[in-house]
Amino acid sequence: MSLSTLLWIMLPAFCECLVLVGIHSYLGLHVIKRKVIFVDLAFAQIAALGTLIAFLFGIPPHTAEAFVFAVFLTAIGAAVFALCRFRRDLIPQEAVIGLVYAITAATAILLIDKAPHGAEHLKEIMTGSILWVKWPSVALAAVVYAAVGAFHYVFRRPFLLISEAPERAFESGLRVRFWDFLFYLSFGVVITLSVDVAGVLIVFVFLVAPAILAILVSDRLVVQLLTGWGLGVVVTALGLVLAYVKDLSTGPAVIAVYGVALLVAAGILHVVRAPRRGAALGRALLVTAGFAAAGAALVLGGRLLGARYREAVAHERPASEPEPAGEANPGEEAEEIVRALEADPAAAADRAVRFLTGDPPPFFRATVVSKLIEALGADPGFAEDEPMDSPANRRALEAVRELLRPPEPR
Repeated sequence: MSLSTLLWIMLPAFCECLVLVGIHSYLGLHVIKRKVIFVDLAFAQIAALGTLIAFLFGIPPHTAEAFVFAVFLTAIGAAVFALCRFRRDLIPQEAVIGLVYAITAATAILLIDKAPHGAEHLKEIMTGSILWVKWPSVALAAVVYAAVGAFHYVFRRPFLLISEAPERAFESGLRVRFWDFLFYLSFGVVITLSVDVAGVLIVFVFLVAPAILAILVSDRLVVQLLTGWGLGVVVTALGLVLAYVKDLSTGPAVIAVYGVALLVAAGILHVVRAPRRGAALGRALLVTAGFAAAGAALVLGGRLLGARYREAVAHERPASEPEPAGEANPGEEAEEIVRALEADPAAAADRAVRFLTGDPPPFFRATVVSKLIEALGADPGFAEDEPMDSPANRRALEAVRELLRPPEPR
């Protein structure tokens, strides 16, 4: 695969991740200080419910109209969370957040049966498709997040006071519930837009992971923001490279790299800040060795048990029954098809269509689609953010077959 093709596919996703890190690192600091860690999951579920309600009225997901429905329900959720802020903390806000999440999730389940293909659309809403993000979506997110960031900068004093010292905010006569509503409303708008593109898991990690490391590093807001943003840039780049090299899903790969980065950073901070660094380093190495040994034991045990299972199955299989053939590596097959399309587009196009019909992983599907479009000299209308068995992509494959079909003799 050429470098230009790789950049064409991965650069929008990388820029979208950077935009997400920029606003979520800041909001994550508020979330941790307020001790409402799972509020983004609640808002994600509320937004999904709003999009699902819009779908019941015939409004497809990922449209401006569906976004309006999601934001409307998000505003209701923001009002609920603001009204449930008690000075004496009679009811923890996490309890209210969990209850709202459960109620909205149950309502969504009830509505799924009423919506055609509702389960598929709800899954799409919750998982996102960051690899298929396009430049207009990146630009929209950048504009919206910049507006939210400017709003928080202008009113930073009440927001920070409520997050860091809520009791002092009440004593100063600040209208805490009003400012809570504005905070949760702006937060909900960010989460609604982010989840629509990236999915719940990666948004949650972008919100919490940089903030955790930032708080461990310093108690100054500027240093915390710079730490979170720096971590986000490095981790996003490494996660996307890992996803490409190992043929992994983009979001989970970035999340996994975040986990490793946090463990490494926590170990380094533990050693640097310990009074006796030698002893602290020894403990860190011992813990690392323990985890490595546990991982090695898991892998070794899995291989031994797997070998025993395959041997038992082989003895039970009749001699005339052939062993199942191993699955082809989609990455290798995609690279072979790309090389074949570059060498002889007419001869390799049919193989590319067969490959796409099998619905390969998204990254390699995009690679083959882009090269196929280049070889055909025309775009038959592939929908990048939909599976290959969707109506749009089935029509695109049929259009490719029509282009490949030799003309009938007169």
